[in-house]
Amino acid sequence: MLDSARTTTEQSLETHAPAEAPSAPAPAPVAARPTENANSGKPEPSLRHRRKLWLWIGVVLVLGIGGYVLWSRLAAANAAAAAAKAAAAGPPPIPVVAATSYKGDIGVYYSGLGAVTPLATVTVRTRVDGQLMSVRYREGDTVHQGDLLAEIDDGPYQAVLTQTQGQLMKDQAALENARIDLVRYQQLVQQKAAPEQQLATQQATVHQDEGVVKVDEGQIQSAKVNLAYCKIAAPVTGRIGLRLVDAGNIVQSSDTNGLVVITQMDPISAIFTISEDQLQVVLKKVAAGQSLTVDAYDRALTTKLAQGSLTTLDNQVDPTTGTLKLRATFQNPKGTLFPNQFINARLLIEEKRGVTLVPTAAVQRNSQATYVYVVNADSTVAVRPIVIGTTEGSNSEVSSGLAPGEVLVMTGVDKVQAGSKVSAQIAPAKPTVSPAFLTASPSAKKGSKSK
Repeated sequence: MLDSARTTTEQSLETHAPAEAPSAPAPAPVAARPTENANSGKPEPSLRHRRKLWLWIGVVLVLGIGGYVLWSRLAAANAAAAAAKAAAAGPPPIPVVAATSYKGDIGVYYSGLGAVTPLATVTVRTRVDGQLMSVRYREGDTVHQGDLLAEIDDGPYQAVLTQTQGQLMKDQAALENARIDLVRYQQLVQQKAAPEQQLATQQATVHQDEGVVKVDEGQIQSAKVNLAYCKIAAPVTGRIGLRLVDAGNIVQSSDTNGLVVITQMDPISAIFTISEDQLQVVLKKVAAGQSLTVDAYDRALTTKLAQGSLTTLDNQVDPTTGTLKLRATFQNPKGTLFPNQFINARLLIEEKRGVTLVPTAAVQRNSQATYVYVVNADSTVAVRPIVIGTTEGSNSEVSSGLAPGEVLVMTGVDKVQAGSKVSAQIAPAKPTVSPAFLTASPSAKKGSKSK
């Protein structure tokens, strides 16, 4: 349109322009604009193409806006229908982890703190003085009773033995001569050839020489004993500690440190305490001849170290703590228990068999009652009051209020209430026999058979 206006203006200027002198050459004709048709005044094809393009763009925009509005209305309608359906169906099930109550065995335990105490700890000392010639053990070795541990120079003691043996031979000869003289004096007295006083003197001389011979024999025995003490043997079977004296040193019987310490490792005992309130139950079991099993656990109560039996009880209660000391004995072939090691001792008092057990995590408590959440057949939850008996580890005994085979909510109880619908994932079933009974010691089983 601007080109048409510009062309029209130029034509009008040419029409009204003043006449030129005849002698001037005529101006050259002005060429037509490429955007205008000289005959019809219509726009070129490129302009028509642009108009069609803008027309299609407008149509597409209108269709897109219309489709978006239609889609929004359909989505809102579908969401409203889904919300109405969900409202009619109720809230979705709550995901929980559940467990099944079962029939099994559980033990009644008394727990106490204790320490491993060896049945024998021996400090080996020399009984004779002399130079330590050799050491026949290595630190940490396990030695048996009678094994040779060390040797002391026996030369001086061998010389003493030889000397006493020579003195014995000399005194025996003197005794024999005195006995011959006694026989001679007895004959002379019978013949009235010698006084009786001389006979009596000779009899005393014989007795005196007999005493000297006895002394010599005793000295020989003493020398042999000292000679035997030069070879030091293990008095008990146990584990050798750190060496206290090296070979080459002069050792004496008056030394307080000794040569080495031997500790008996197998069997080994542990001393632990229980409350005086629990004493009467233990006394009744012991008086009835029952062998009570004791389990030794580590400090964290997670690892079972050994299983033994109750050996004895102390004879008095500690008045400052109100506890009584008990000793249990354990077989310790692998050296799991170590002297002075801290342990948690658990004394098995009673075995309850065929009772209803549930995971302790499923038991809930408030100020009024103890209860569990029971999952019904329609996946709804009901609150069930129960009575708890013995609790051992992760399991608890239900004395009343629950039967074996019922499904209980174990985790996710904070999300449910009575009547809630749940989606329960059942945890794996527990064994029907308590592990304490599966690992009972042979001595305990033998005691139960004898009863």
